[in-house]
Amino acid sequence: MTKTKTRIIAALALTTALTAPALIVPALTAPQALAGEATHDFADLAAKVTPAVVNVQVTMKSEGEDGMHMQMSDRSAQQQMEEFMRQFAERFGQGRQQQQVRPHPKERALGTGFIVDPSGVIVTNFHVAGKADSITVTLADGRKFPAKLLGGDEKTDLAVLKVSSDKPLPYVEFGDANKVRVGESVMAVGNPFGLGGTVTTGIVSARGRDIQSGPYDDYIQTDAAINRGNSGGPLFNMDGKVIGINTAIFSPSGGSVGLGFAIPSSIAKPVVAQLREHGRVERGLLGVEIQPVTSEIADSLSLGSTNGALVAQVEPSSAALKAGIKSGDVIKSVDGKEIKTVRDLTRTIAEAQPGSTVKVSLVRDGKDMTVEAKLGDSLKNQQAKADDDQKGTEAKPASYGFSLAPITPEAREELGLKDSVSGALIAGVEPGSPAENQGLRPGDVIQQVGHDAVKDPKAAAAKLKEAKDSKKPVLLKIYREGMTRYVAVSPRAA
Repeated sequence: MTKTKTRIIAALALTTALTAPALIVPALTAPQALAGEATHDFADLAAKVTPAVVNVQVTMKSEGEDGMHMQMSDRSAQQQMEEFMRQFAERFGQGRQQQQVRPHPKERALGTGFIVDPSGVIVTNFHVAGKADSITVTLADGRKFPAKLLGGDEKTDLAVLKVSSDKPLPYVEFGDANKVRVGESVMAVGNPFGLGGTVTTGIVSARGRDIQSGPYDDYIQTDAAINRGNSGGPLFNMDGKVIGINTAIFSPSGGSVGLGFAIPSSIAKPVVAQLREHGRVERGLLGVEIQPVTSEIADSLSLGSTNGALVAQVEPSSAALKAGIKSGDVIKSVDGKEIKTVRDLTRTIAEAQPGSTVKVSLVRDGKDMTVEAKLGDSLKNQQAKADDDQKGTEAKPASYGFSLAPITPEAREELGLKDSVSGALIAGVEPGSPAENQGLRPGDVIQQVGHDAVKDPKAAAAKLKEAKDSKKPVLLKIYREGMTRYVAVSPRAA
């Protein structure tokens, strides 16, 4: 997204310096008389649903970053590196160990959540609680509970918490965001700037907004006042059902200017269900690189419209390849669901379960055809790629105290790396290691080992092994934040 001084996306969580018995309790909903009225008195609605809205306070380790107070479209390089330290270090098995050993100062962040089950299941944003060391939830009546993280999904910015209470807690239910209409009245409840339960009202300003924050953007836009600290809070329709989770704002100052964005319940509900059951989200994988169908492409292929997703490349050993999908095909529908844009295909495939079979309708050489594809697992595919990058060599970069990962398109975008930047990404740095002592950190790119340029983790690992065998310090050329520098690192003794 283009960065300007007057148009930015701000994360809504606020940062400051620093099992009950299963009883049947009716969900909190607004009185039926409110629905469909021309002029709304929100008092009854607020009284019914606010007991289920909670304040979420978390503490987390920090390395000088501004934590949840950051702006989503303008993250600092240090924040980006911390992000990738978690993602890649966990992949290589070092993330949790580092969190336990590395001495960090603490930060405290404030956000919002809402109870969706009387046993104490709470929904909030991933950027509020997904990286927390400790979580405290405060109910509208002042009661406080320690909470544990059941699971989080960074791609949709959702997290699920659990608290234990000796009696059932008030809760609310998800509504059907697919039925939401532009102009419909809505009410947001949250914890803006740490002030506690605050109610604001407005209308649905737009649907299907893509704010470039992730692959599954499909936000509900509202003019209800939403500010930092509202992150993870519910957006209610007039029936008292949650149709969205307030997540981001467009703002020149970080405060509300009437442009708030909420994750629709149609996306949140299945994600929350998986996080409650598995602690993670399993997504189907077709295995294609896709691009939009432009008017020029549509004309050249005689498609008649720009609807669909053009297959630019088919990945080896993928579900798409096994199904017979080819580069140049235009995917028009999946299981009868029309594909108008690349986002439609991404969301539709992601919503399907790994291992399930879907019918893919496409156009090839001007002819309509349908193939069946048995979807793969995106999580297993990511792990397999990471494993592949570590095969084929006996080199152990861990001898120097760091792990390596490839520069994926996601990593390149997250770190703001130009296409010309190549090398091996440092995914994790072990506390007290030679690498840490020399100032290396996650997000650094190794471009040269000794006198030899390296293009990927495998090449870097091989050169590092050669250097280790010589028992001498190795000179590394490091790229960081648009600048390069040289660092000499010694391998530790076996």
